Amino acid sequence: MRPAVLFILLTVMIDAMGIGLMIPVMPDLIQEVHGGTLAQAALWGGILSTSFAVMQFLFGPVLGGLSDRFGRRPILLISTLVMAADYVVLAVAGSVWLLLAGRIVGGITAATQSTAAAYMADISAPEKRAANFGLIGASFGAGFVLGPLIGGFLAEFGTRAPFWAAAVLSACNAALGYFVLRESVKDENRRPFSLSRANPFGALKHLGRLPGVKQLLLVYFLYHVAFAVYPSVWPYFAVERFEWEPRMIGVSLAFFGVVMALVQAGLIRVALRFIGERGTVVAGHLFAIAGYCALSLTTSGWMALMLTPLAALGGVIAPALQGIMSQRVADNAQGELQGALTSAGSLAMILSPLVMTATFSRFASEGAPVYLPGAPFLLAMGLALLALVLFLLRPRRRSTPS
Repeated sequence: MRPAVLFILLTVMIDAMGIGLMIPVMPDLIQEVHGGTLAQAALWGGILSTSFAVMQFLFGPVLGGLSDRFGRRPILLISTLVMAADYVVLAVAGSVWLLLAGRIVGGITAATQSTAAAYMADISAPEKRAANFGLIGASFGAGFVLGPLIGGFLAEFGTRAPFWAAAVLSACNAALGYFVLRESVKDENRRPFSLSRANPFGALKHLGRLPGVKQLLLVYFLYHVAFAVYPSVWPYFAVERFEWEPRMIGVSLAFFGVVMALVQAGLIRVALRFIGERGTVVAGHLFAIAGYCALSLTTSGWMALMLTPLAALGGVIAPALQGIMSQRVADNAQGELQGALTSAGSLAMILSPLVMTATFSRFASEGAPVYLPGAPFLLAMGLALLALVLFLLRPRRRSTPS
């Protein structure tokens, strides 16, 4: 693996660790700096998480557009350095408002996933892009696993220890990038920065005008809304359905993340070789639909763990869709495309927890019309089915803009 690619994958992984790293220490940390009850700490925790996702949504296209103008290297290096400084601020924060400011800045710097994906697109042949996007997905999955695990382990040394560790990791990654990351944007592919395209709604609207891209963007968004059912309701679902303790919930989420990483790093390459990008998207949706349906009905914790690989096979959808869309836009718009996709994923992470937790609350309460804690997974199944139908009905065009 080339050192520059290693830097890209480490950057995505650290971005993914941004929220998970805080989860184990968040209740104690908020009560430490703000006081109040555990319920009040949970409310502030939701505000901090939402602010992080909102900033990713808003700034994904901005950083992607800036990277189309000034290059990937300066955007990635500056963001990584600012992220390291942000973790230091979180490590010494003495008020909840400083924590909020830190999460806002952290959400902006973590929006570099779009620029990282654009770098992969720059250095990859068109037919190899989907597979390399799978590596980015695997790195994100690794961060999803390592964040809570590292945060929980370091919490033994105090509520600030995870942030100091993250600051050191980000700084070391920035140093690695300084020495190994070469600019991938050619001078002839640079284009002026446009604020109308760099805001998330403008970017989505602009890209939606390209032939065949609008429906693919909607499919990508629906996939992420459905997929977010796991981080949104899994802890509550596991307690209600299986009476699991926090340790078992953490192990199950880590297992899911490991399987997702294996799927996106290895299995997707096999799928792309034998059934192509279109077939991979279709197969991924079928596996996701089957997994959501089975999880909604199971009453056995061990059966839920056995179903994890089935549900995780849906992880091939996103990189395959990215590969298809990256071939439908010009080389000088790869940053804009990946920025728009980052915003679409972030918007899904803003909306999905609200919808999924409300659905769980409605059907898991005593006054529910039908007692069905797995209702959020049925909703996710419906969204995945809708996404599959939209994908199959889309116009099939192969031309790439110049």
